[in-house]
Amino acid sequence: MTMGDDNTASKNHQVFDVSINMNSQGGSKCFDDDGKPKRTGTVWTASAHIITAVIGSGVLSLAWATAQLGWIAGPTVMFLFSFVTYYTSTLLAACYRSGDPLNGKRNYTYMDAVRSNLGGFKVKLCGLVQYVNLFGVAVGYTIASSISLMAINRANCFHSHDGKGECKVNSTPYMIAFGVVEIIFSQIPDFDQLWWLSTVAAVMSFTYSTIGLGLGITKVAENGKVMGSLTGISIGTVTEAQKIWRSFQALGDIAFAYSYSMILIEIQDTVKSPPSEAKTLKKASLVSVSVTTFFYMLCGCFGYAAFGDASPSNLLTGFGFYEPYWLLDIANAAIVIHLIGAYQVYCQPLFAFVEKAAITHFPNCGFITKDVKVPIPGSSHYNLNLFRLVWRTVFVIITTLISMLLPFFNDVVGLLGALGFWPLTVYFPVEMYIAQKKIPRWSTKWLCLQTLSLACLIISIAAAAGSIAGVILDLKTYKPFSTSY
Repeated sequence: MTMGDDNTASKNHQVFDVSINMNSQGGSKCFDDDGKPKRTGTVWTASAHIITAVIGSGVLSLAWATAQLGWIAGPTVMFLFSFVTYYTSTLLAACYRSGDPLNGKRNYTYMDAVRSNLGGFKVKLCGLVQYVNLFGVAVGYTIASSISLMAINRANCFHSHDGKGECKVNSTPYMIAFGVVEIIFSQIPDFDQLWWLSTVAAVMSFTYSTIGLGLGITKVAENGKVMGSLTGISIGTVTEAQKIWRSFQALGDIAFAYSYSMILIEIQDTVKSPPSEAKTLKKASLVSVSVTTFFYMLCGCFGYAAFGDASPSNLLTGFGFYEPYWLLDIANAAIVIHLIGAYQVYCQPLFAFVEKAAITHFPNCGFITKDVKVPIPGSSHYNLNLFRLVWRTVFVIITTLISMLLPFFNDVVGLLGALGFWPLTVYFPVEMYIAQKKIPRWSTKWLCLQTLSLACLIISIAAAAGSIAGVILDLKTYKPFSTSY
């Protein structure tokens, strides 16, 4: 070997050392420490994802929920749910990395975090609850979007007939239209490329929440008094049994309005570091939960103040308001645009799970692994994966068909909130935090965390019972594929 070769080898060795050094300190300029393309998410993109997920159709049922609970319990329950959601989300965010919060092994999904911290049967249980919930949210959002689209049609009909026409509208065509749009958007490959859709959806959520709030304030001014009572809807308007079941269902509606923990880890995986992803998500959660709680309190309370016991199950489509019809049209269009984005935010983790499982089990199947380059005018090309196209299209079709069979907005929302709140928002974050921090059994902190978990379990069971009772009641007067409003 010549002297020149020695120098070259030495330089190459130095370059290799620098490369290792960069990777050990958080990756190169183009790649993160796990070899994946550099993550670019910030507090604001994470907040947009969370707000898109949180301020969903659930906000529209809060006036009804407040009406069931009254002026004391309604706002108190909303505040308590917001506090629990924020606190447990910080526990969950701390589980994104195993070991060191800056350089520890990443957990890309909720299931990965449970696998790293708890293991065993709990991993499969978490996956089952999480993905069934995500599927359920897709159904719930399809129902909600169709109701808003019908509301636009009805508002225009009421306006043209001076509020005297029947104006009945069938939900099926609107659900199909929403499904077609979701088939197109579901071809966005992964979560990281959804930031622009989440931003638009977050703006839309503020739009319709503000309109709902404004209409509520106007209605209170028009009435000249604040409606409602300290204990909620009165016995006589409903029976004692209905009062109990409706109060339980209201808990489920509020729980659903705060549910985003099931996609928190996936949102966290889009965030850049340093600072640690846990710190960024803690800030994003505080911003998001504070903003949403402020809107929820205003929308729920002013909606109840405007209508009292007669508060509609969906503030903008229950037709407590008929005019100005164009403002209702804008609000309901904003809901639909928001739900298009929210559907994707919730479904992307489920899409990714199925596609990863397919590649793992069939690594040599070209249909699953290969992309087809589709030329795009004015751009280079789009990588179309045939398996992604077929599977995601089938998924959207199935959720649309189920939505046509179960178009009960309030009861479905309450049931989803009840089923997902305790296991995903409270139980798993608490158990992982205890395991990660090695908190001794029967210590004061351990007892406090378990008491919180038990209290939330009782609330979830009560909410599920109330929502199931509501679904059973709805089924007595229901005909498949012929729902109209």
